[in-house]
Amino acid sequence: MNKNDDAFDVSIDDAFDFLSEEYVKLFKGSDATAFQHPLWLDSLYRKLAPAASAKPLVVIVRHRANKSLAAVLPMLRVRRGPMRTIEFADLRVSDYLSPVCSIATFSDLLQDQRACERLRQLLRPFDLLRIPKLLDARMPIENLLGAPHRSLMDTNAYATVLVAPFEQWQINAMGKSYQKELAKKRRQIHKKGTLTFSCCDDSASIGEAMETMRKFRGPRFHEQGDGDLLQRPEYFDFYSSVALRGMGSFARLYAMKMDGSVIATALGLVHRGSILVVMTAFDIEGYKSQSIGALTFEGVARDCVERGDRVLDFTIGDEPYKMQFGGQPTPMSAVTQAGSAAGSLALFALKQAPWIKQAAKRVTDLRPVRTSTGTR
Repeated sequence: MNKNDDAFDVSIDDAFDFLSEEYVKLFKGSDATAFQHPLWLDSLYRKLAPAASAKPLVVIVRHRANKSLAAVLPMLRVRRGPMRTIEFADLRVSDYLSPVCSIATFSDLLQDQRACERLRQLLRPFDLLRIPKLLDARMPIENLLGAPHRSLMDTNAYATVLVAPFEQWQINAMGKSYQKELAKKRRQIHKKGTLTFSCCDDSASIGEAMETMRKFRGPRFHEQGDGDLLQRPEYFDFYSSVALRGMGSFARLYAMKMDGSVIATALGLVHRGSILVVMTAFDIEGYKSQSIGALTFEGVARDCVERGDRVLDFTIGDEPYKMQFGGQPTPMSAVTQAGSAAGSLALFALKQAPWIKQAAKRVTDLRPVRTSTGTR
Protein backbone atom coordinates (compact mmCIF):
# COMPACT_ATOMS: atom_id res chain seq x y z
CA MET A 1 0.00 0.00 0.00
CA ASN A 2 1.24 3.49 -0.87
CA LYS A 3 2.35 5.35 2.24
CA ASN A 4 0.02 8.23 1.35
CA ASP A 5 -3.13 6.12 0.95
CA ASP A 6 -5.82 7.22 3.39
CA ALA A 7 -4.00 10.49 4.09
CA PHE A 8 -6.94 12.62 2.92
CA ASP A 9 -10.72 12.76 3.19
CA VAL A 10 -12.64 14.15 0.21
CA SER A 11 -16.17 15.52 0.35
CA ILE A 12 -18.53 18.04 -1.25
CA ASP A 13 -19.59 21.13 0.70
CA ASP A 14 -21.75 23.34 -1.49
CA ALA A 15 -22.32 25.76 1.40
CA PHE A 16 -18.61 26.23 2.05
CA ASP A 17 -17.70 29.64 3.50
CA PHE A 18 -14.87 31.19 1.50
CA LEU A 19 -14.53 33.92 4.10
CA SER A 20 -13.95 31.41 6.88
CA GLU A 21 -10.75 31.54 8.88
CA GLU A 22 -9.66 28.11 7.66
CA TYR A 23 -10.03 29.06 3.98
CA VAL A 24 -8.23 32.38 4.47
CA LYS A 25 -5.37 30.47 6.09
CA LEU A 26 -5.36 27.85 3.32
CA PHE A 27 -5.29 30.49 0.58
CA LYS A 28 -2.42 32.40 2.17
CA GLY A 29 -0.29 29.24 2.22
CA SER A 30 -1.37 28.04 -1.20
CA ASP A 31 0.02 28.41 -4.72
CA ALA A 32 -3.35 29.52 -6.07
CA THR A 33 -3.91 32.80 -7.94
CA ALA A 34 -5.71 36.04 -7.14
CA PHE A 35 -8.82 34.57 -8.78
CA GLN A 36 -9.16 32.11 -5.91
CA HIS A 37 -8.94 34.85 -3.26
CA PRO A 38 -11.58 34.61 -0.50
CA LEU A 39 -13.30 37.87 -1.51
CA TRP A 40 -13.32 36.95 -5.21
CA LEU A 41 -14.83 33.49 -4.72
CA ASP A 42 -17.28 34.63 -2.04
CA SER A 43 -18.64 37.28 -4.42
CA LEU A 44 -18.68 34.88 -7.37
CA TYR A 45 -20.66 32.18 -5.58
CA ARG A 46 -23.08 34.63 -3.94
CA LYS A 47 -23.68 37.06 -6.79
CA LEU A 48 -22.89 35.43 -10.15
CA ALA A 49 -23.68 31.75 -9.64
CA PRO A 50 -27.37 32.24 -8.69
CA ALA A 51 -27.92 34.64 -11.60
CA ALA A 52 -26.42 32.06 -13.99
CA SER A 53 -28.39 29.16 -12.44
CA ALA A 54 -25.02 27.56 -11.73
CA LYS A 55 -24.93 25.15 -8.82
CA PRO A 56 -21.96 25.15 -6.44
CA LEU A 57 -19.72 22.10 -6.53
CA VAL A 58 -17.07 22.78 -3.90
CA VAL A 59 -14.67 19.88 -3.39
CA ILE A 60 -13.15 19.87 0.09
CA VAL A 61 -10.01 17.89 0.92
CA ARG A 62 -8.99 17.49 4.56
CA HIS A 63 -6.04 15.84 6.26
CA ARG A 64 -7.45 12.67 7.76
CA ALA A 65 -5.19 12.81 10.80
CA ASN A 66 -6.34 16.18 12.17
CA LYS A 67 -9.27 17.17 9.88
CA SER A 68 -7.52 20.40 8.86
CA LEU A 69 -8.27 21.87 5.47
CA ALA A 70 -5.75 20.65 2.87
CA ALA A 71 -7.21 21.71 -0.48
CA VAL A 72 -10.30 23.19 -2.11
CA LEU A 73 -11.46 22.82 -5.71
CA PRO A 74 -13.98 25.64 -6.31
CA MET A 75 -16.20 24.28 -9.06
CA LEU A 76 -19.69 24.66 -10.54
CA ARG A 77 -22.31 22.52 -12.22
CA VAL A 78 -23.68 24.47 -15.17
CA ARG A 79 -26.29 23.47 -17.68
CA ARG A 80 -25.23 24.84 -21.07
CA GLY A 81 -27.82 24.03 -23.69
CA PRO A 82 -28.25 20.25 -23.59
CA MET A 83 -24.87 19.73 -21.94
CA ARG A 84 -24.32 19.05 -18.24
CA THR A 85 -20.95 20.69 -17.69
CA ILE A 86 -18.60 20.85 -14.73
CA GLU A 87 -16.17 23.73 -14.63
CA PHE A 88 -14.07 25.73 -12.22
CA ALA A 89 -15.62 28.80 -10.61
CA ASP A 90 -15.13 31.23 -13.48
CA LEU A 91 -18.33 32.43 -15.18
CA ARG A 92 -16.21 34.57 -17.53
CA VAL A 93 -14.56 36.70 -14.83
CA SER A 94 -11.49 34.68 -13.79
CA ASP A 95 -8.38 34.67 -15.96
CA TYR A 96 -6.41 31.99 -14.11
CA LEU A 97 -7.87 28.82 -12.61
CA SER A 98 -6.14 26.69 -10.00
CA PRO A 99 -6.76 24.26 -7.14
CA VAL A 100 -6.39 26.01 -3.81
CA CYS A 101 -3.51 24.29 -2.02
CA SER A 102 0.26 24.22 -2.01
CA ILE A 103 2.20 22.39 -4.71
CA ALA A 104 3.52 20.01 -2.05
CA THR A 105 0.03 19.15 -0.80
CA PHE A 106 -1.18 18.62 -4.36
CA SER A 107 1.68 16.18 -4.96
CA ASP A 108 0.77 14.30 -1.77
CA LEU A 109 -2.88 14.17 -2.82
CA LEU A 110 -1.94 12.58 -6.15
CA GLN A 111 -0.26 9.77 -4.20
CA ASP A 112 -3.47 9.02 -2.29
CA GLN A 113 -5.21 6.76 -4.80
CA ARG A 114 -8.30 6.31 -2.67
CA ALA A 115 -8.78 10.05 -2.31
CA CYS A 116 -8.37 10.54 -6.06
CA GLU A 117 -10.95 7.85 -6.82
CA ARG A 118 -13.34 9.33 -4.29
CA LEU A 119 -12.97 12.78 -5.84
CA ARG A 120 -13.67 11.47 -9.34
CA GLN A 121 -16.79 9.68 -8.11
CA LEU A 122 -18.14 12.80 -6.43
CA LEU A 123 -17.95 14.82 -9.65
CA ARG A 124 -20.23 12.53 -11.63
CA PRO A 125 -22.54 12.63 -13.49
CA PHE A 126 -21.53 15.10 -16.21
CA ASP A 127 -21.39 15.30 -19.98
CA LEU A 128 -18.37 17.55 -20.21
CA LEU A 129 -15.73 18.73 -17.76
CA ARG A 130 -13.90 21.87 -18.86
CA ILE A 131 -11.02 23.58 -17.08
CA PRO A 132 -9.39 26.23 -19.30
CA LYS A 133 -7.10 29.10 -18.26
CA LEU A 134 -4.44 26.95 -16.59
CA LEU A 135 -1.32 29.06 -16.16
CA ASP A 136 1.27 26.34 -15.58
CA ALA A 137 1.64 22.61 -14.94
CA ARG A 138 2.97 22.70 -11.40
CA MET A 139 -0.33 21.24 -10.24
CA PRO A 140 -1.39 18.77 -12.98
CA ILE A 141 -5.10 18.70 -12.28
CA GLU A 142 -5.63 16.33 -15.21
CA ASN A 143 -3.83 13.64 -13.22
CA LEU A 144 -6.04 14.28 -10.21
CA LEU A 145 -9.20 13.98 -12.30
CA GLY A 146 -8.03 11.09 -14.45
CA ALA A 147 -8.54 13.31 -17.50
CA PRO A 148 -6.62 13.36 -20.81
CA HIS A 149 -3.47 15.45 -21.12
CA ARG A 150 -4.00 19.19 -21.21
CA SER A 151 -3.92 21.06 -24.50
CA LEU A 152 -2.67 24.54 -25.38
CA MET A 153 -5.23 27.31 -25.72
CA ASP A 154 -5.10 29.73 -28.63
CA THR A 155 -4.27 32.68 -26.38
CA ASN A 156 -1.54 33.76 -23.97
CA ALA A 157 -1.22 35.69 -20.75
CA TYR A 158 1.17 38.65 -20.54
CA ALA A 159 3.10 40.16 -17.65
CA THR A 160 5.96 42.61 -17.29
CA VAL A 161 8.54 42.64 -14.51
CA LEU A 162 8.68 45.97 -12.68
CA VAL A 163 11.90 47.58 -11.47
CA ALA A 164 12.66 50.80 -9.64
CA PRO A 165 13.03 53.57 -10.39
CA PHE A 166 10.10 53.95 -12.79
CA GLU A 167 12.31 55.56 -15.43
CA GLN A 168 14.51 52.47 -15.49
CA TRP A 169 11.48 50.25 -16.04
CA GLN A 170 10.43 52.51 -18.92
CA ILE A 171 13.81 52.01 -20.57
CA ASN A 172 13.75 48.25 -20.04
CA ALA A 173 10.17 47.62 -21.07
CA MET A 174 9.09 50.28 -23.53
CA GLY A 175 12.09 51.46 -25.50
CA LYS A 176 13.00 55.04 -26.27
CA SER A 177 10.76 55.58 -29.30
CA TYR A 178 7.59 54.50 -27.50
CA GLN A 179 8.59 56.58 -24.47
CA LYS A 180 8.88 59.64 -26.69
CA GLU A 181 5.52 58.91 -28.29
CA LEU A 182 3.75 58.67 -24.95
CA ALA A 183 5.53 61.76 -23.65
CA LYS A 184 4.11 63.65 -26.64
CA LYS A 185 0.60 62.31 -25.94
CA ARG A 186 0.97 63.28 -22.28
CA ARG A 187 1.84 66.86 -23.20
CA GLN A 188 -1.15 67.02 -25.53
CA ILE A 189 -3.64 65.79 -22.95
CA HIS A 190 -2.30 68.14 -20.27
CA LYS A 191 -3.15 71.07 -22.56
CA LYS A 192 -6.83 70.11 -22.35
CA GLY A 193 -7.11 70.86 -18.64
CA THR A 194 -6.10 69.65 -15.19
CA LEU A 195 -5.23 65.94 -15.39
CA THR A 196 -5.02 63.73 -12.30
CA PHE A 197 -4.41 60.01 -11.77
CA SER A 198 -5.04 58.27 -8.47
CA CYS A 199 -6.27 55.13 -6.73
CA CYS A 200 -9.83 55.33 -5.42
CA ASP A 201 -9.77 55.30 -1.62
CA ASP A 202 -13.41 55.61 -0.54
CA SER A 203 -16.83 54.26 -1.48
CA ALA A 204 -17.88 57.45 -3.28
CA SER A 205 -14.88 57.50 -5.63
CA ILE A 206 -15.23 53.76 -6.27
CA GLY A 207 -18.92 54.16 -7.11
CA GLU A 208 -18.15 57.04 -9.48
CA ALA A 209 -15.35 55.13 -11.23
CA MET A 210 -17.44 51.97 -11.63
CA GLU A 211 -20.41 53.87 -13.08
CA THR A 212 -18.08 55.61 -15.53
CA MET A 213 -16.48 52.29 -16.44
CA ARG A 214 -19.88 50.84 -17.28
CA LYS A 215 -20.77 53.89 -19.38
CA PHE A 216 -17.56 53.80 -21.44
CA ARG A 217 -17.54 50.03 -21.99
CA GLY A 218 -21.13 49.75 -23.26
CA PRO A 219 -20.69 51.23 -26.75
CA ARG A 220 -17.18 49.81 -27.12
CA PHE A 221 -18.29 46.19 -26.74
CA HIS A 222 -21.76 46.51 -28.23
CA GLU A 223 -20.82 44.74 -31.43
CA GLN A 224 -18.84 41.95 -29.74
CA GLY A 225 -21.05 38.91 -29.21
CA ASP A 226 -23.50 39.49 -26.37
CA GLY A 227 -21.84 42.75 -25.38
CA ASP A 228 -20.00 43.83 -22.29
CA LEU A 229 -20.45 41.85 -19.09
CA LEU A 230 -20.48 45.04 -17.03
CA GLN A 231 -23.81 46.02 -18.60
CA ARG A 232 -25.46 43.10 -16.80
CA PRO A 233 -26.62 44.02 -13.27
CA GLU A 234 -25.18 40.90 -11.63
CA TYR A 235 -21.72 41.46 -13.14
CA PHE A 236 -21.69 45.16 -12.31
CA ASP A 237 -22.64 44.24 -8.74
CA PHE A 238 -19.89 41.62 -8.66
CA TYR A 239 -17.06 43.89 -9.82
CA SER A 240 -18.28 46.80 -7.69
CA SER A 241 -18.38 44.53 -4.64
CA VAL A 242 -14.83 43.30 -5.27
CA ALA A 243 -13.56 46.87 -5.70
CA LEU A 244 -15.28 48.10 -2.53
CA ARG A 245 -14.62 45.12 -0.26
CA GLY A 246 -11.03 44.79 -1.45
CA MET A 247 -10.22 48.49 -1.18
CA GLY A 248 -6.81 49.05 0.36
CA SER A 249 -5.83 45.40 0.24
CA PHE A 250 -6.95 43.00 -2.48
CA ALA A 251 -8.27 45.43 -5.10
CA ARG A 252 -7.14 48.73 -6.64
CA LEU A 253 -9.41 50.87 -8.76
CA TYR A 254 -7.56 53.61 -10.61
CA ALA A 255 -9.21 56.71 -12.01
CA MET A 256 -7.82 59.28 -14.43
CA LYS A 257 -9.70 62.58 -14.28
CA MET A 258 -9.81 65.67 -16.45
CA ASP A 259 -10.96 68.77 -14.56
CA GLY A 260 -12.53 66.49 -11.95
CA SER A 261 -14.41 64.18 -14.36
CA VAL A 262 -13.39 60.53 -14.78
CA ILE A 263 -12.07 59.81 -18.29
CA ALA A 264 -10.36 56.43 -17.71
CA THR A 265 -10.44 53.64 -15.14
CA ALA A 266 -8.57 50.39 -14.44
CA LEU A 267 -9.45 47.67 -11.92
CA GLY A 268 -6.65 45.43 -10.66
CA LEU A 269 -6.22 42.63 -8.14
CA VAL A 270 -3.25 42.66 -5.76
CA HIS A 271 -1.58 39.33 -5.07
CA ARG A 272 1.92 38.53 -3.79
CA GLY A 273 3.72 41.52 -5.21
CA SER A 274 1.77 41.48 -8.47
CA ILE A 275 -1.16 43.49 -9.72
CA LEU A 276 -3.43 41.75 -12.21
CA VAL A 277 -5.41 44.07 -14.49
CA VAL A 278 -8.92 42.64 -14.90
CA MET A 279 -10.97 45.47 -16.41
CA THR A 280 -10.39 48.88 -18.00
CA ALA A 281 -12.43 51.61 -19.66
CA PHE A 282 -11.53 54.83 -21.47
CA ASP A 283 -13.23 57.86 -22.99
CA ILE A 284 -11.98 56.91 -26.43
CA GLU A 285 -14.22 59.34 -28.29
CA GLY A 286 -12.98 62.32 -26.32
CA TYR A 287 -9.29 61.38 -26.13
CA LYS A 288 -8.59 58.94 -28.94
CA SER A 289 -5.73 60.97 -30.41
CA GLN A 290 -4.02 61.14 -26.99
CA SER A 291 -3.68 57.34 -26.57
CA ILE A 292 -5.61 57.52 -23.31
CA GLY A 293 -5.44 53.76 -22.80
CA ALA A 294 -1.65 53.67 -23.00
CA LEU A 295 -1.34 56.66 -20.67
CA THR A 296 -3.58 54.86 -18.17
CA PHE A 297 -1.39 51.75 -18.19
CA GLU A 298 1.68 53.93 -17.82
CA GLY A 299 0.08 55.55 -14.78
CA VAL A 300 -0.75 52.15 -13.30
CA ALA A 301 2.84 50.99 -13.83
CA ARG A 302 4.26 54.12 -12.17
CA ASP A 303 2.03 53.69 -9.12
CA CYS A 304 2.93 50.00 -8.84
CA VAL A 305 6.66 50.73 -8.97
CA GLU A 306 6.29 53.37 -6.27
CA ARG A 307 4.42 50.87 -4.10
CA GLY A 308 7.15 48.28 -4.54
CA ASP A 309 5.15 45.84 -6.69
CA ARG A 310 7.26 43.43 -8.71
CA VAL A 311 4.95 42.41 -11.57
CA LEU A 312 2.29 44.10 -13.68
CA ASP A 313 0.14 41.29 -15.06
CA PHE A 314 -2.06 42.13 -18.06
CA THR A 315 -3.70 38.66 -17.79
CA ILE A 316 -5.19 36.78 -20.76
CA GLY A 317 -5.43 38.18 -24.28
CA ASP A 318 -3.04 38.83 -27.17
CA GLU A 319 -3.63 42.57 -27.53
CA PRO A 320 -0.54 44.26 -29.05
CA TYR A 321 -0.30 46.98 -26.38
CA LYS A 322 0.80 44.42 -23.79
CA MET A 323 4.10 43.80 -25.55
CA GLN A 324 4.59 47.55 -25.97
CA PHE A 325 4.74 47.69 -22.18
CA GLY A 326 7.23 44.85 -21.94
CA GLY A 327 4.67 42.09 -21.46
CA GLN A 328 6.09 38.62 -22.03
CA PRO A 329 3.73 35.85 -23.22
CA THR A 330 2.93 32.80 -21.11
CA PRO A 331 1.06 29.97 -22.87
CA MET A 332 -2.29 28.95 -21.38
CA SER A 333 -3.65 25.42 -21.36
CA ALA A 334 -6.95 23.62 -20.84
CA VAL A 335 -8.19 20.27 -19.61
CA THR A 336 -11.33 18.70 -21.05
CA GLN A 337 -12.93 15.37 -20.28
CA ALA A 338 -16.05 13.68 -21.62
CA GLY A 339 -18.34 12.00 -19.14
CA SER A 340 -20.97 10.68 -21.54
CA ALA A 341 -21.59 9.85 -25.19
CA ALA A 342 -22.90 13.39 -25.73
CA GLY A 343 -19.76 14.83 -24.21
CA SER A 344 -17.55 12.60 -26.36
CA LEU A 345 -19.41 13.76 -29.46
CA ALA A 346 -18.93 17.41 -28.51
CA LEU A 347 -15.18 16.91 -27.96
CA PHE A 348 -14.86 15.06 -31.25
CA ALA A 349 -16.67 17.84 -33.10
CA LEU A 350 -14.36 20.46 -31.61
CA LYS A 351 -11.40 18.75 -33.32
CA GLN A 352 -12.98 18.53 -36.76
CA ALA A 353 -13.56 20.97 -39.62
CA PRO A 354 -13.86 24.67 -38.71
CA TRP A 355 -17.60 24.89 -39.35
CA ILE A 356 -18.23 21.85 -37.14
CA LYS A 357 -15.96 23.34 -34.51
CA GLN A 358 -17.93 26.56 -34.46
CA ALA A 359 -21.23 24.68 -34.20
CA ALA A 360 -19.90 22.67 -31.28
CA LYS A 361 -18.69 25.81 -29.56
CA ARG A 362 -22.12 27.36 -29.89
CA VAL A 363 -23.49 24.43 -27.92
CA THR A 364 -20.83 24.24 -25.22
CA ASP A 365 -20.53 28.04 -24.85
CA LEU A 366 -24.24 28.68 -24.53
CA ARG A 367 -25.22 30.78 -21.58
CA PRO A 368 -26.30 28.71 -18.61
CA VAL A 369 -29.87 27.52 -18.90
CA ARG A 370 -32.18 29.39 -16.54
CA THR A 371 -34.74 27.23 -14.87
CA SER A 372 -38.18 28.72 -14.35
CA THR A 373 -39.28 29.28 -10.77
CA GLY A 374 -42.21 30.97 -9.18
CA THR A 375 -40.01 33.68 -7.70
CA ARG A 376 -38.14 34.70 -10.85
